[in-house]
Amino acid sequence: MKMPDDVELPSYRDTVRMEWVDYNGHLRDASYMLIFSLATDALIERIGLPAAVREARSRSIYTLEAHINYLRETREGAEVRVDMRVLGHDAKRLHLYLEMFADGRPEPAAACEQMLAHVDTRVPHSVPFDDDVAGQVHALAAAHRALPPPRYAGRLIGLPAQAPGKSART
Repeated sequence: MKMPDDVELPSYRDTVRMEWVDYNGHLRDASYMLIFSLATDALIERIGLPAAVREARSRSIYTLEAHINYLRETREGAEVRVDMRVLGHDAKRLHLYLEMFADGRPEPAAACEQMLAHVDTRVPHSVPFDDDVAGQVHALAAAHRALPPPRYAGRLIGLPAQAPGKSART
């Protein structure tokens, strides 16, 4: 699936660290979420909410839900890139799609879908984005609508329904 050349995909880059690797020598499942979380932090800055603004305005972004698809093993030392897309938004929320690529390979190692909320940290409860931030969110979402549908977004988790009287076998 070819991406349009003129669409900006905010990206985050990192290297898989020793402390992120499990006893199998692979990136630990929780560490995938850590990398996606760090990427989301970069996106939060990109939309106009760096630490100084969050502190001055008593605003932040909270994760409401996340779904990860683990697609390929990733090992210590791998260079990873996370591309981020805004799939949707309203006055208070962001629906994001992130794909992690490792060592320059064209196929993703993992994909993550997240729902985030803009929060007043004094209360805390969700509040509408400030106008400047809302403008950045809207601009990214508008640009990302030109992209092909994300491969791993909207997936459900569950076992197929069993006929009455049958048991699932592993």
